[in-house]
Amino acid sequence: MKSDLDALMQDRNLDALLVLGNAEHNPPMYYFTGGGHVSKAILLKKRGQPAVLYCNAMEREEAEKSGLKVIPLRGGAMEELAKQPKEFLAGQEIASGRIGVYGQTDISMALHIFGKINEEMPELELVGEDQDNTIFMYAMESKDEKEAARIRRMGKITTEVVGMVADYLTSCEVRRDEVLLKEDGAPLTVADVKSKISLWLTERGAVDVEGCIFSIGRDAGICHSVGNPADLMRLGQTIVFDIFPGEAGGGYFYDFTRTWSLGYATAEAQALYDEVKNVYDKVIENIDMNAAFKEYQVFVCNEFNKNGHKTPIHAEGVLTEGYVHSLGHGLGLNVHERPFSRHTVSDDNILKPGAVFTIEPGLYYPEKGMGVRIEDSYWMRPDGNVERLAEYPYDFVLPMKKWKKK
Repeated sequence: MKSDLDALMQDRNLDALLVLGNAEHNPPMYYFTGGGHVSKAILLKKRGQPAVLYCNAMEREEAEKSGLKVIPLRGGAMEELAKQPKEFLAGQEIASGRIGVYGQTDISMALHIFGKINEEMPELELVGEDQDNTIFMYAMESKDEKEAARIRRMGKITTEVVGMVADYLTSCEVRRDEVLLKEDGAPLTVADVKSKISLWLTERGAVDVEGCIFSIGRDAGICHSVGNPADLMRLGQTIVFDIFPGEAGGGYFYDFTRTWSLGYATAEAQALYDEVKNVYDKVIENIDMNAAFKEYQVFVCNEFNKNGHKTPIHAEGVLTEGYVHSLGHGLGLNVHERPFSRHTVSDDNILKPGAVFTIEPGLYYPEKGMGVRIEDSYWMRPDGNVERLAEYPYDFVLPMKKWKKK
């Protein structure tokens, strides 16, 4: 939480934080400002003191909505810092020490700024951090009730749209070769479905910031294949639908996956689905507060390996089939953040009070034309109870309303 930042700065021997870039779609800046139309801004926070936001004077009222102390400038804040770094930082009594650097902006501009600071202020050390373990990742790891409520709201929107997609698909007419048809009689494609997903999210105040995964057949067996836009929607093929929309303006994300087969499923696909669902259920039944997240990854790897599947623990090199990824990850202003569940991560990736995280086991066999993943997002409530932040059925086969299997 934000209240942890000063202690984290003390632990990492950081005297100040410097955050660059826009307020929207920039998690470290958003964490302080809450978003808004503030561009090319600079945020400075000295240890033990409130943060200060520098912005273009034309955006001062937008910046003031953050509740932070705002210093408007005649030009862009980043440009002003690059021109006179020593004078700029003197305004916050920063002349030496270690300053952590964060944010999202043009790399060339960032290098220009850092070069000028190093040139004029050699006594100031600029510090970068591994993106998975920055001070912000640690601070954001635990969510309060307000943050959980926003993620829960995104879950409600997400599952509502997923339900609309399921209803749309199962209402389609079906051609003799088991291809689904649009209202005009043309074949329904992955691109057509994704267009509806984007529209329905936008109408509800959400955005598919990074797109979504909607893959069928062989692509469903490739873990992060987003799906071939031209692929036709057919009966009896596995569909992996992984949707991770965010609040408009760069706020909190949700992450959710279901695997479907329209009309019917092959026996092999049904068996694969049942196996994933069984492992998913076992994990959910055994989640404990303050447990190391990677313990569950090891458990899942062992469970799948018992049935002959390759896993990150039981095979070397790049995996192209079997269980090819980790069990889950933290969720918040980033789709992927702490805690992480890879079996190689540090022991401090734990399911602490306030953690929001995904559980998403899966099995993938592209050459068999199938893949399965099931995913929900959870909040480790401060009282120790684990809350699924949005409910949705786990049906694998979706019956078609206008088609019956012969």
